[in-house]
Amino acid sequence: MAETQLSIEAILAQDLTLCRVNASSKKRVLELIAEKVAKHYPELEDSQVFNSLIARERLGSTGIGQGIAIPHCRIDGCVRVIGALLTLSDGVDFDAIDNQPVDLLFALIVPKEATGEHLELLSQLAEKFNDRHFCDRLRQCEDPDSLYLAMTGH
Repeated sequence: MAETQLSIEAILAQDLTLCRVNASSKKRVLELIAEKVAKHYPELEDSQVFNSLIARERLGSTGIGQGIAIPHCRIDGCVRVIGALLTLSDGVDFDAIDNQPVDLLFALIVPKEATGEHLELLSQLAEKFNDRHFCDRLRQCEDPDSLYLAMTGH
C-alpha cells in the first residue's frame, strides 16, 4: 500500500496559524508553538512537544536562511502529522545558517514512525519557502485568516 501524499493544507489547522506574534526569543517561539499544538491536540503534552522541538534544535538549527525556520520533531503518541504556521512581528535569533533573524516559521510535528511523510513535507515546505514572492505574501498578511489562505493557496 502506497503512502498517501500529505499536503500542507491537510496538516495545517486554521487554529495553528498565528500572525504577527510577539516573541522575544527562539525558546519563547518554540514554547508558544508547543502550547498552541497541545491546546488543539489534547492528546499531546505541551512540555513533550517543546522538549522534542528543543532537542531537535540542539542537533542543529532549523533556521534555513532568509528569515525562515522549519522547526520539526517526531513524537511518541502523536497520531497524525501536525503543522503550525507563524509570522513574528519582529525577527528572533534562531542560529540560522545565514545568521539572519527568523520571522517566518512552519513547525512540523510528526508521529515517531512517519519518516517518509516527514521528509516529503519538509521538502515541500523548503520548496515553497524558497519562493521569495510567496514568503513576502505571507509576511504581508495582517491576520491569521489571510495567512492561512496565503499558505494553503486559496
